[in-house]
Amino acid sequence: MSTPATPNLEEIATPESCIADFCLIPLGTPTPSVAREVAAVQRLLAKSGLKFSLHSAGTTVEGSWDDVTRVIGQCHALIHSQGVVRIQSSVRIGTRTDKKQGFQDKVDAVEKLLKEEEGGA
Repeated sequence: MSTPATPNLEEIATPESCIADFCLIPLGTPTPSVAREVAAVQRLLAKSGLKFSLHSAGTTVEGSWDDVTRVIGQCHALIHSQGVVRIQSSVRIGTRTDKKQGFQDKVDAVEKLLKEEEGGA
C-alpha cells in the first residue's frame, strides 16, 4: 500500500470565495468602549470593496480567501497604528464548492423558513 504524495504547496490554490465572521478585540485600550476601533475597522472594510456586515459581536465579510484574510490582517495593522499594542481576534471562515452563496443568502434562507412557519401556525 503506497502513501499519497505530499502535494507541492505552490500548486494548491486558496478557495475562490469564503465568508468570514471575525471579532477584533483591542486589548489595553484607555476606556472599556472599543467603538472607535470598531468604526475604524468598518471604514477600512468600506474601502476594501468587499461585501461586509457589522453585527453586535463582530463583522461578517465575504470575498476570495486571499482578499478576506488580507483585509482582516489590515484591520489589525490599522488598529496597531492607532497605538493599540495588543489585539486578539476570533475568526471563523466557511467555504463551499457546490454553489455560490453569500452571507445574505444564508440569512434569507433562515428568515424564509421562519416566515413559512408563521404563515402555517
